[in-house]
Amino acid sequence: MARLVLAFVAALFAATASAQGKNFPAHWPRTLTLATGSLGATYMVYGKAWAELVNASLGTHITLQQTEGPVQNIGLTDARLTDLGMTTMGVALQALHGKGEWTHGRRYRNFRAVFPMYDTPFHFVSLEKSGVRQVRDLNGRKAGVGPKGGTCGTYIPQIFKVLGIEATLRHGQAADMAASLQDGLIEAFPFCAGVPVGAYAELESVNKVRFFSFTRDEIRRIKAAFPELSEAIIPRGAYRQLREDQLTVGVFNFAIAHKDLPEDLVYEITKAVLEGQAQLVTAHPAAKETRLENWSRNSAIPFHPGALRYYREKGISVPASLKPPSS
Repeated sequence: MARLVLAFVAALFAATASAQGKNFPAHWPRTLTLATGSLGATYMVYGKAWAELVNASLGTHITLQQTEGPVQNIGLTDARLTDLGMTTMGVALQALHGKGEWTHGRRYRNFRAVFPMYDTPFHFVSLEKSGVRQVRDLNGRKAGVGPKGGTCGTYIPQIFKVLGIEATLRHGQAADMAASLQDGLIEAFPFCAGVPVGAYAELESVNKVRFFSFTRDEIRRIKAAFPELSEAIIPRGAYRQLREDQLTVGVFNFAIAHKDLPEDLVYEITKAVLEGQAQLVTAHPAAKETRLENWSRNSAIPFHPGALRYYREKGISVPASLKPPSS
């Protein structure tokens, strides 16, 4: 009996050691924190999936921190209140140049790009009974745009200003916005996240809804005002009640890390995610865009030296403009 117990303990120790990775480098942080997003948003689902993938591959211990999204994620990661985060390119550009209203002129320079994630299209949904059929119908109405620090919370007020739409905007977690729409407290729920958005899917499961988007002329005006945004498609069938493709605008997402994270750690994280992409897709369909070739969707954020090392191994020559000063 004692031998069986000893054998079991030995096997358990071996399994634990294997899960923690062989020769876990002493200079790697024993725990890491990943800034994600709000409940009901894609960042939470996707972030949990890649954290679990990396933890299983490397033996790291990445924990999740719920946030308001890209704006807060950059602030936390830049200050190393979290080690890792996720952001859209548009918010990252504002941070790097201190141009967005939320930056108050401050330039954030301590975060680095790691790997490409997926495109974020701008969604709109209303209840069928509300009579809201198009974006311009929101003039004089109430709309919930998600967390104030999220992509829609940042862009929708500026876009509405460009389009001449005066709406009362509410902020909160994606799940709360969906509940507010269902309860009639708001008349539309614009959101910016990878497709499909969990809060949208839950909303349409119990309500007759209408998905709508910008007109071509509105898209032209938006792109002129915000060149970092590009055309995007929300494909029919992405939601049960969406029966035709919708043209909209979108912005790409990247994983980010603090510049001082060890190079070999970030190299291994980049490798684990991009080579384990198939596993990510099982967690969320948006991960189908987490592909090596999408490194080029980064137009401004300096890559972390660890990520650059992986890309070099894959034969990719990253332009000097995307390399940090020390590389």
